Amino acid sequence: MSICTLVTQQAPDFTANAVMPDNSFGQITLSKFQGKYVVLFFYPLDFTFVCPSEILAFNKKLDAFKQKNCEVIGVSVDSRFTHLAWKNTKLEDGGIGNIQYPLVEDLNKEIAKTYGILFGGSVALRGLFLIDPKGTVRHCVINDLPLGRSVDEALRMVDALQFVDTHGEVCPANWKEGDEAMKPTAEGVASYLAKYSK
Repeated sequence: MSICTLVTQQAPDFTANAVMPDNSFGQITLSKFQGKYVVLFFYPLDFTFVCPSEILAFNKKLDAFKQKNCEVIGVSVDSRFTHLAWKNTKLEDGGIGNIQYPLVEDLNKEIAKTYGILFGGSVALRGLFLIDPKGTVRHCVINDLPLGRSVDEALRMVDALQFVDTHGEVCPANWKEGDEAMKPTAEGVASYLAKYSK
């Protein structure tokens, strides 16, 4: 499936092996997270360069995601054994330490392929998919391999989606929690845009 058609569609389900927050091996089934928001993010490879900075940045903001009823799940084409070895490697030695969200293995690359982000048949691009409690993909962003993502932007998008789902208004450019939103009508747009002329 093309990434262009995933937004507004049901997130492709999968069941896969993972390293869990307590360093045990377990299985993750995406559809079992329905009822919560999910940030599902893909990264190219363990023991590489930009990847640990992203993984640690998500871990640093994990409590903020959880307070918003949002789970974070990481996926790469590595095995669960490699994930565990990376978690057991100190930060100063290029590891990620004891991060507190699951890392899923995608050895056969089927998950990355299903989400339309398998690059060169070998690794996943930096794809991030925001999934709502009904299991629908509501937002995605895809970065090339050398470009790290903004975790703050991912949090902002969770806030925006939850605001829309709760209030039925729409979020204009650069909206952040606490800002004025817009009624999805001609009058609502005119009222919002009129503020720019003052």
